[in-house]
Amino acid sequence: MTKPTALNRAGSNFTEFAKTFGIYLVLLLLIVIFSIASENFLNSNNLLNVARQVSMMGIAAVGFSFVLLLGGIDLSIGSVITLVNIVAAYLMVNSGLHPALAVLAALVLSSAIGFTNGWIIANLKMPSIIVTLAMLIIIEGAAYIISGGLPIYGFSKGFSVIGQGYVGPIPIPVIIMLVVMAIGGYILRKTFFGRYFYAVGGNEEAAKLSGIDVKKVKYLVYTLSGFFAGVAGVVILSRTNSGQVISGKGFEFDVLTACVLGGVSVAGGVGKISNVLAGVLILGVLSNGLVLLDVSQYVQMVIKGSVLLLAVGLDSFQNRKTL
Repeated sequence: MTKPTALNRAGSNFTEFAKTFGIYLVLLLLIVIFSIASENFLNSNNLLNVARQVSMMGIAAVGFSFVLLLGGIDLSIGSVITLVNIVAAYLMVNSGLHPALAVLAALVLSSAIGFTNGWIIANLKMPSIIVTLAMLIIIEGAAYIISGGLPIYGFSKGFSVIGQGYVGPIPIPVIIMLVVMAIGGYILRKTFFGRYFYAVGGNEEAAKLSGIDVKKVKYLVYTLSGFFAGVAGVVILSRTNSGQVISGKGFEFDVLTACVLGGVSVAGGVGKISNVLAGVLILGVLSNGLVLLDVSQYVQMVIKGSVLLLAVGLDSFQNRKTL
């Protein structure tokens, strides 16, 4: 009897190790592969470029992780990023508003969109995938109406510091991403709101019976998703110095892939921000490495789609094993 028990313990320990460190081992393996395949990969400038490129994804991934923890999804974040780009640029260029006020107005708008998603989902009991998909289409149309489908540019060079500046050797977008992720991790680990996110995602009915106001939790989570998507949109606008209607196109699928790779379950109730960072870095390393190897953009799309399918499939398999 002792032998099976020991084997079970070993298996359990291995499973726990894989859940905790497996994502980092995959990241390390990718780094080793691309460093061998391309002599330019480990160049310090290239590594900083990877970090800067993934920073916007990492910022948006924090709010998206909260939504996944509830067992929901927010497909509207790409369009929210686009709308923030267009609105902030329009206010600065066409209305002459100070950049700080324009950014504040854009973030209030993105948070309001998130709150609207949460209110509809919580009160009308509509599936989050339908609500946020419809919002994606609505917002994308609004961005085209405001901009006329044309880029908006011509704001002050000082604004570009957010997306293009450095503190020492570290790009400012990377610093913003790390701060946002630290805040996200603190919310999940140290606040009662974070515990509510896990509780609602784990079992919504049980959460209600324990006295948690599930509706308010959904309001908060979707508002935070909209807010963090808005922050990512501001960084993108600052980096490109141009408000464009394609700035957030397809962004939601990269963020979803990063979150699921990082161990945030699509079924809700499981995940942590530290692993999401690893998922974001894996996507960044994969994209950069494929570019350095001159892999076709369309082949990259096939690979990224396959990675998403594999990640969700593995998550579903693990959920079935725990039932």
